[in-house]
Amino acid sequence: MSSPPHSDTYPLPVSVAFSGPDNTGKTKQIGILARRMGPAATSAGPLDHYDPRWAAIKADGMARWWFETGPVEEVADVLATSYLERSRHSFSAPVRLLDRGIPMLEASVAATVAVREDLGAEQAADRSRLLLAPYETDLRAVEEDEHALVLLHCDDPEEGTRRSLAHEVTVTEIYAAYQRHLHEQVNRLVAEGRFPMAIRIGDRSTVAVQDEVRRLLAPLHPDIPGRALAGVHVTALGGMSESGKSTAGEYLRTQHGHARLKIGYLIEDAADRAGIRDPYRLAQVVQAELIMDALDRFCQAHHFLDSVTIESLHDVDSTAELARMLGPQLTIAYLDASEDTRARRGADGPQDVADRDAIKSARGADKIASIAHEVINNDRPRLELERRLDRIALDRRWPEHQPSTMPVNALGLPVHLESYLAEFLDRTTGLCPLIDLLAVTGSGARGKYQHGWSDLDILVIADASSLDEMRQILADLEAELGGVKLGMTVLTRAECRAGAVTSRLLHVLALIGSGALVPLWSTPGLALPVPDAATDVTASLRDGIQAAVEIRRQLLKGTPDLRALYKVTALLAKIQLRFGGIECPSDSDALTVLLDATRQDTTLVTTARADRPNAEALARLVLQAWLDTLPGESR
Repeated sequence: MSSPPHSDTYPLPVSVAFSGPDNTGKTKQIGILARRMGPAATSAGPLDHYDPRWAAIKADGMARWWFETGPVEEVADVLATSYLERSRHSFSAPVRLLDRGIPMLEASVAATVAVREDLGAEQAADRSRLLLAPYETDLRAVEEDEHALVLLHCDDPEEGTRRSLAHEVTVTEIYAAYQRHLHEQVNRLVAEGRFPMAIRIGDRSTVAVQDEVRRLLAPLHPDIPGRALAGVHVTALGGMSESGKSTAGEYLRTQHGHARLKIGYLIEDAADRAGIRDPYRLAQVVQAELIMDALDRFCQAHHFLDSVTIESLHDVDSTAELARMLGPQLTIAYLDASEDTRARRGADGPQDVADRDAIKSARGADKIASIAHEVINNDRPRLELERRLDRIALDRRWPEHQPSTMPVNALGLPVHLESYLAEFLDRTTGLCPLIDLLAVTGSGARGKYQHGWSDLDILVIADASSLDEMRQILADLEAELGGVKLGMTVLTRAECRAGAVTSRLLHVLALIGSGALVPLWSTPGLALPVPDAATDVTASLRDGIQAAVEIRRQLLKGTPDLRALYKVTALLAKIQLRFGGIECPSDSDALTVLLDATRQDTTLVTTARADRPNAEALARLVLQAWLDTLPGESR
């Protein structure tokens, strides 16, 4: 097939040469990109396709010829001829992907003569240039037409060599020496600017490297996709028949917004695009690549997705390869349940469950538990399953944060309340602390405490086993409160991490995570989840609904509770502002900002705390602003 005419409609074809020492993943990255691009890309294949002498060389032993019997002039000639012949080969695809570019030829020859002739790095480089001199003009022309990209383990040649050799089953002394010299030569060429694009692999996953490859190459041709599963997390569900995989997948879809995909669909879709008739006969490594390819396409078509579940994992080897490819972007969750439980769940009876189990066991599906990140006992109540799934989903979305602390006297509270808090901390945070964290919330945390108006609101993170001792301490210290109402909330770490908290407490966790709220004490090393802003805002809607209901309850009373009415009105104002990206912790500030935004009289705010008619008028204005957001509600 001839290439299309070159114009603005048909961009010029490009050649991309992937270079790098052995075992940096060049072939893998080329294969993933070529499969993803389909007919728009072609892989030029191995160099030994381009010179007939390779057949005899391989028959006699390539390593022996390369390092012992073949004259170095012949080695250089065979390599250079292969590179040049490959460049002359015509390809119809607009993007040609090459395994090793021209600078890599120079590095390979230099590393070879360094080993064979015991040369230093500079001497080997000079010798390589001398051996390749007869081809210099042609090689320079080819290199100018290639876009050179190099993959490195790291910038340290010694560490890079160690990583390359670690992938080999057996390593001869001469091969190890060759790799050391090759790393030195490649790093030299990187320093000289021969590789305009360089990627350090480090400990990153295959897909993370592929994503960087695409970001670098996308500007070269419009057919090259720009990203690879960027920002997407995959939860892969495994387990035997009737273990609850479908239940788990559906919960993650409905409660956490995961797209739900079947592995069979992914494999068959990618295989169909690649013209593969029976993908299940392929090696497990290839099956994993097909899964990743189909996931990549699906997520690019649905660019708004950041969470996907795939089910059901059917083979331990392909699952292990998928884990290597996706790295931290994958969570393997294995649902475990007893045979009796699963037999009861089977709609077609116990024998059907046993028959399906036999097929799964033959593929090694039961062994996936040994490599799973999470093994969930699903013999227990469904509520426990859902909390475990919440934890899995939120661990990724809510990063953990170790809060800083501040002294009690930094809050500006009345002396008797400072004394109360200091004594409480002294009795709960000794050698064997009863609590993990204590933070003052509400107006007391913002320096806005008003005697006779404000409560002392406290959040404590502690195990439930500490409740009895804390209750006794609170009873002992009650007189020191001086009549101030204490509002103490106790949560466990597990509740925080699973998001099993009210919307108001979720907001407190977000404030602690952002540093807007600083605790008075935290056990060393304590890390709390930081709810994301979108979840915080969405969760606050429930409080807004309740606040709007409560305002009307207060207004219907003959004599509404002035303090309660003011506070619930301020809460509704804060929530409305939060949806506009405005955070106003202060009651008066929130009310003023909302009234100003709705072009209402803000003077009501200053008098509402002491004047019941003004408090009621203020409540009606804030309530109406809320109702105006609903269809059919207008003045």
